Amino acid sequence: MKNGRGLAWFLGLSFIPTWVYFGVAPLYGIDMVNPLAQLPFAFMPAIAAVLVRAFITREGFADAGLRLRLKASWPYYLLAWFVPAAIAAATIGTAWAFGLVDPGQFVPDGGLPLIAGLHLLVVVLMPVFWGEEFGWTSYLRLRLFPDRPVLSTLGTGLIWAVWHWPLAFNGYMVFDSWLIGLAVWTPLMMTQEVMLAWLRMRSGSIWPTSLAHAGNNMILSWLTASVLEDAAGLDNVTVMLVMLVPMTLLSGWIILSGRLRDALTARGSSVSSRPESAAPRR
Repeated sequence: MKNGRGLAWFLGLSFIPTWVYFGVAPLYGIDMVNPLAQLPFAFMPAIAAVLVRAFITREGFADAGLRLRLKASWPYYLLAWFVPAAIAAATIGTAWAFGLVDPGQFVPDGGLPLIAGLHLLVVVLMPVFWGEEFGWTSYLRLRLFPDRPVLSTLGTGLIWAVWHWPLAFNGYMVFDSWLIGLAVWTPLMMTQEVMLAWLRMRSGSIWPTSLAHAGNNMILSWLTASVLEDAAGLDNVTVMLVMLVPMTLLSGWIILSGRLRDALTARGSSVSSRPESAAPRR
């Protein structure tokens, strides 16, 4: 009962203020592409999780993953730091395999120095992306179907995607067809959540997940947009479709190989009444 009440409050506190802001902001000339305009909603899931943990269910923060765990979890920080660039390279390679981009367009404007700079920037911006991850991956995913890590992760990814949908109508994401755009954007975000959830469960900390989220936004999205949209002239839906290929392969491997279930058993990162020896279901 407490879990259901907490979920209802969390979703209400995450969605209602955010969607109101999404609707009102354009009326006051606020450009949602401006990073400063994104800050008010970027922290709403974390604020919701804090309020629910502290005042609604009063369950506290024991399983919130707030510790850095650098000594124990440094391999996951490295994965979170560098895998977004690897996925970007795989996406560009996939586009080349389909004849959508020429090799001469592979290196974005600014080249390697800019890419290196972005890798430093994501470390600085990690606390900003904690604002979403502390809510979605460190609260919702732990409470939604807690004994079924695959269903919990995919459900969290779907809810996370739906939370973003109004951005397709206020200038942040411009689609020729919003229906097709959302139909592609949604599974893309669900595949991202599989990777983010795996990092959270394996590391026992929300910080590698926040770093990976920063990398997805600042490195993966920027590299693919720079090469495939700006240089090759592809539209954003085509770029997302191409990106879905490596993202689906990676997230599918994580799921089908049982790594989400293994990670749940290894860290005990889900809130559940089941004995530790019980095998989690999909």
